[in-house]
Amino acid sequence: MNSSEIRNQINLKLRKIYKPICSNKELSSFSDDIVKSITKSNKIKNSKKNFNLSEKTSLLICYGDSVLGTKTNKSITEFKKFHKKYLSKSFNSVHFLPFYPSSSDSGFAVKDHYKIDPRLGKWSDIKSFSKNSFIMADVVINHSSSRGLWFKNYLRNNSPGKNYFFTVNKKFNSKNVVRPREHRLLKKVNIFGENRYLWRTFSNDQIDLNFKNPKVLIRFIKIIINLINHGVNIFRLDAIAYLWKESGTKCINLKQTHEIIKILRIVCNSLNKPAIIVTETNLPEKENISYFGNNDEANWIYNFSLPPLLVHSLLFEDSRKITSWSKKLPQNKLGNSYLNFIASHDGIGMRPVEGLLNKDAINKMFKRLKKNGGEFSFRKVQGKSKKVYEANITLFNAFQKTDTDPKGKYHYARYLCAHAIMISFEGIPAVYFNSMFGTSNDINKYIISNNKRDLNRYKWSAERLNKLLKNKNSKHYLIYEEITNLLNIKRKNKAFHPNALRKTMNLGPKIFAFKRISLDKKQTVMCISNLSSKTQSIKIQLKNKKYKELIIGSTVSNNNITLDPFQTIWLSN
Repeated sequence: MNSSEIRNQINLKLRKIYKPICSNKELSSFSDDIVKSITKSNKIKNSKKNFNLSEKTSLLICYGDSVLGTKTNKSITEFKKFHKKYLSKSFNSVHFLPFYPSSSDSGFAVKDHYKIDPRLGKWSDIKSFSKNSFIMADVVINHSSSRGLWFKNYLRNNSPGKNYFFTVNKKFNSKNVVRPREHRLLKKVNIFGENRYLWRTFSNDQIDLNFKNPKVLIRFIKIIINLINHGVNIFRLDAIAYLWKESGTKCINLKQTHEIIKILRIVCNSLNKPAIIVTETNLPEKENISYFGNNDEANWIYNFSLPPLLVHSLLFEDSRKITSWSKKLPQNKLGNSYLNFIASHDGIGMRPVEGLLNKDAINKMFKRLKKNGGEFSFRKVQGKSKKVYEANITLFNAFQKTDTDPKGKYHYARYLCAHAIMISFEGIPAVYFNSMFGTSNDINKYIISNNKRDLNRYKWSAERLNKLLKNKNSKHYLIYEEITNLLNIKRKNKAFHPNALRKTMNLGPKIFAFKRISLDKKQTVMCISNLSSKTQSIKIQLKNKKYKELIIGSTVSNNNITLDPFQTIWLSN
């Protein structure tokens, strides 16, 4: 598209959002400002590195200080060394969670979007890392720190920050608002001689931004372009569903939010560097999938229903719910993708299984996770009532014991089975750094911080982790080797392309199985997992005389197959 076409598309979207608020002249000026930013960025000479979605695409989720810095190296530099040694062959993409100066929430209360936390490193470190890996960064778009530059300027009526934050008056009807937390949503403040209420979706320190001011949107477009010019290619739109608020509504998933994402997609498509949008919407599945739009919103969306469904299925040795879900899950469109994960810096979100698991099943899972060391974060619903928003626990702890395996005999087997399913499922696998090594709950950090999410945010010293990985009998090495092997097999087989067809198989209540069929239809892989602590015998029709089992490299020619407890096999024609 030329500049005129880009401008027209952006102007059309801006009108849909802001016509009741802004004049045509103002909207034209905003469109011009956005196009100028795109044009300026496109003049900057960057090494053009195409992002080709393929079976080789895998994402590592980490903090900039997942590997702590030393006296001689900042954290990102130290992480780069570790990544090169242990992880670079398995992951071509790395998601660095917020690396900006922040006041709370492990980086998500951003003080300045244009700086790198000096404890982590410099922009040059990100740029250097991007030469060999695609970098995904958070665009913390819904809110900003109460101790950041923008909010300080907001209180002084100065720019940047003037009219950047969302406030309401007494007349605003917030009774239907969908909440992800349980703290008080609104804080009464006197601003410029008028009583107003600051909107705080996620914490007292994270004040929601005012996207009814188009300058806020333009600011974030410039932030994305700044990230692009520093080596970032993939943009995670944090908490995007909560962006727009209207009195009397749920203040979530509103049409204006979707139109804003469409503008960001136009901007990204107009840049001469690869730029991918990922929406973070920890919501029931139908709402989550809506962020693909008509192939004009997110390039990737998180597959939020997978983690809680998979945990439930393995803990209670029952594949029926996950099989039913898999049958109904829409095939993603070519070029778009689900981002599959089973662990992250947050806990196991529970909103995504609303409508998929009943109340009894969910409560049963809570009891088991509690016994395995889990804690729970809540969200406020109507009145004074509350519901569990997420279970806070490492994935390794989550699978520790079950009601049928009270001694944890199959702990490791359950854990590896979960990863095998996630890695082979339709979409892009995203593995949390701590999950690569079977990291347990960080009890010490939780005791000090009293933040439940800190249970799953352990930070390693490079020295200690290197030492553990040199010990080939350590759990950390054994788990690392197993997951690495699965990722490397995936890289070599076209049936594991993120867009390769998935056909769910029904092989009984203890088996979860699906076929993956390569885009050229030349390869079919049957991914079959035993979700029980008992040996399972299954009968399947093998069209060819011999199938190769990819994980252990054996040949299978018999229609009758025996699976050990929690064993996964990948049968390829």
